[in-house]
Amino acid sequence: MGENGQIRIAAVGDIHYTKTSKGRLHDAFIEASGNADVLLLAGDLTDYGLADEANVLAEDLKANVKIPILAVLGNHDFESDQASEVKSIVEAAGVEFLDGSCVEIKGIGFAGVCGFGGGFDRQMLSAWGEPLIKAFVQESVNHSLKLEKALTNLSTEKKVVLLHYSPIRQTVQGENPEIYPFLGSSHLEATIDHFGALVVFHGHAHNGTLEGKTARDVQVFNVAQPVLMRTQKKPLFYYKV
Repeated sequence: MGENGQIRIAAVGDIHYTKTSKGRLHDAFIEASGNADVLLLAGDLTDYGLADEANVLAEDLKANVKIPILAVLGNHDFESDQASEVKSIVEAAGVEFLDGSCVEIKGIGFAGVCGFGGGFDRQMLSAWGEPLIKAFVQESVNHSLKLEKALTNLSTEKKVVLLHYSPIRQTVQGENPEIYPFLGSSHLEATIDHFGALVVFHGHAHNGTLEGKTARDVQVFNVAQPVLMRTQKKPLFYYKV
């Protein structure tokens, strides 16, 4: 437990582990264990969604991290149709995945889901036209409903949301506007604002912006590792709750 009853979160996304990444985040993981109460991994744990990549990450986590770890999958983790195996391997290293589920750690509630695209605000894609477009929009809605379930199952005063995709436009700014619909969805923002959260962490937008807020002033942080290295020259983001 941190100062004044607070806990300290270490968060990072888009670490993109490959078969040759062993030890790459050794120092960061050791630091997190000594300076935080929980480590959040905001998706894209692997580069191509391969079991071999997950094995390398699992070994590094098991050897170097001594605090609870929560994670969501990212789009890269689905690339090779081995997402279930990737998840199982990383779970065996002590990581708890949030997929429409929640957990309480030291009095703080954590809810998470990967999320999906769809776009933001008035530019959000609507479920109209071809079946494939309707299916795309429905996938976005489904993820927001899963997040709703997780948040409503928490009874804690303070709630933290972990995503891969962004819930707001602000933190993807820096990316080409043409790909905004594939970086997140305002469906997620609506759920967060309606059912309550103190802070949100996500990844995915490598060229995005570190910080933003939802319409109801919930803080949102893009903790994709490329963003963290560009803005703070460090591989982890720390936040006290």
